[in-house]
Amino acid sequence: MRFFLRSDSRWSFLYLLGTVILVINSVLRLGLMGWEADWANFAPLRLIAILAVGLQQDFASACWMLLPFALLALACPDTPRGRRVFGFAAGTLAFGGLFAGLFLALSEILFWNEFSSRFNFIAVDYLIYSREVLGNIRESYPVPALLGGVFALAALLYLGLRKRLAAAAAAPAGGWRLRVLRVGVLALLCAAPILLPDEALRDMLPSTSARELAGNGAYDFVRAFNNNDLDYRRYYMTLDSARAKSVLRAELSEGAGGEKVKLDRGVPVRQIRAKGVKLPLNVVLVSMESLGADYIESLGGRHGLTPNLDRLGAEGILFTQLYATGLRTVRGLEALTLSLPPTPGHAVPMRKRNLGLPTLGGVLKAEGYVSLYFYGGYAYFDNMRNFFGGNGYQVIDRTDIPRAAITHENIWGVADEDIFRHAIGELDRRTAAGQRVFAHIMTTSNHRPFTYPDGRVDIASGSGRDGAVKYSDWAIGEFLREARARPWFKDTLFVFVADHTSNGRGRVDLPPENYRIPAIFYSPAHFKPQRVDRIVSQIDIAPTLLGLLGLDYDSEFFGDDVLRAGPHHERAFMGNYLTVGYMQDGWIVQLMPKRGVRVVHADSGKEAPARTPELDHLVEEAVSYYQIATQMVRDVAH
Repeated sequence: MRFFLRSDSRWSFLYLLGTVILVINSVLRLGLMGWEADWANFAPLRLIAILAVGLQQDFASACWMLLPFALLALACPDTPRGRRVFGFAAGTLAFGGLFAGLFLALSEILFWNEFSSRFNFIAVDYLIYSREVLGNIRESYPVPALLGGVFALAALLYLGLRKRLAAAAAAPAGGWRLRVLRVGVLALLCAAPILLPDEALRDMLPSTSARELAGNGAYDFVRAFNNNDLDYRRYYMTLDSARAKSVLRAELSEGAGGEKVKLDRGVPVRQIRAKGVKLPLNVVLVSMESLGADYIESLGGRHGLTPNLDRLGAEGILFTQLYATGLRTVRGLEALTLSLPPTPGHAVPMRKRNLGLPTLGGVLKAEGYVSLYFYGGYAYFDNMRNFFGGNGYQVIDRTDIPRAAITHENIWGVADEDIFRHAIGELDRRTAAGQRVFAHIMTTSNHRPFTYPDGRVDIASGSGRDGAVKYSDWAIGEFLREARARPWFKDTLFVFVADHTSNGRGRVDLPPENYRIPAIFYSPAHFKPQRVDRIVSQIDIAPTLLGLLGLDYDSEFFGDDVLRAGPHHERAFMGNYLTVGYMQDGWIVQLMPKRGVRVVHADSGKEAPARTPELDHLVEEAVSYYQIATQMVRDVAH
């Protein structure tokens, strides 16, 4: 390789830049390690492993970044004029590359602050929804100061390297045959397996934070872009089709209290026959942005932030062990609307084929309800308008709210009080016309930049999540205060449930505490207070709601009416970006690409020392749910 890196050659230009790129990524990695403050990662052997795997991925990324310089070195002939052209073009490109590299590092820091992760599916989605994302960054961070700092640091680095880069640019390049050979070497490195690293080494690292720290943002972004929809049968553990159906039938029958289950076209069908009186109530389902159980005082969370929800929990049906299926709003919407486990890849609403699946709104529409979806932002975000509008809902978003009716707004949407006020107006109008209404309301205020109208709560707007949580709770209290004055209030079932938590960090791939959310069913004229302390999944909300209404219907949902199923069928589903999980009996089955399977203890995160027949059956249950759910989405959606 001396002919490639020798100091008296134009090609040493690549060596210098490559070294700088590796140093930037290594400093970033060490900085993120300090920020994460998982001191187990600084144990000597683990630290060496993280840095070694990280260097492999950084080298992969660096070679691709150096390819444009190599092509430029090939194109410029080894003549005085060619060297001048190369020096000017390569110098300009080098400064741009340094700025881009530092900007990418800054972007990774901001992304890590939100998700404790390298770039993943979310980063890919951010390319699509650049308006909201850039607006969120602009409203949450001092962007001019950060960009100015990046520019200044890039300039300092460039000035420090300028003489050596200029000397390299003026050095001999060699004849065209040698230049072609050198570019060919770099091209082979770019195509070699080391530059598309097998994830086996990274997967061997013992913790989630270690695996994320060992990654490289640019490489992970490309990987996520290429793998945002995964073929479950190709990448994950599967069972024989007949066995999977048999296991799922038994599971769903148990959850339905013994009802027989058919699998028609891969769709589970249970004939649900209500045991109680039919209640033709209006339904208002409020999915609350980023509200984990750790912020709800009555669930053991922060003190004094959610007095209204705490009161509602005491007066309604409070679920204390409910688990979200994912870490993003779109996953929560999927679970609440489709009652579907979080299949790998994009959530269903984000996919091109997302219509024709059974929905909560569809069941209620068949019962004579008008189904409305309210969103305080613009409903093109996360493909909401296409998904809800194409599945029988009328979508009402920011564009439908008159400017004079908006008290406050930020990049994500109008303040929660504004969307609630607009929803009350729609309920007034439609119930007065004799319609039964199902209104699904998605809030936005509990989201960075955490701004809301002044004077509502005793925490300043924009100061952080505590204030946004307290404001969101205040808005719910005002919503119910206004609703109580309406004639439709006594005949309405309110459901308050979070879409996901605000915490992405965890000790394992799927830490249960990062998925635990509040859920409250509230209709004081019809249901007595109740506290449900058993494990419940977010996909159970829709069947439980329909059970409280006393409806007979053919269920095509994967969730259960947990008030009917009782305590004998406790399980929850959860997923991140590639790993999907199934929690039951104190264990979590984690299903990963390359047919990986791990069974870990829900409390300690430690892997089971040995597989027992009971754990093997738990794995079969997990695989059956995800395998058949994925097949249903593939075969039925259009």
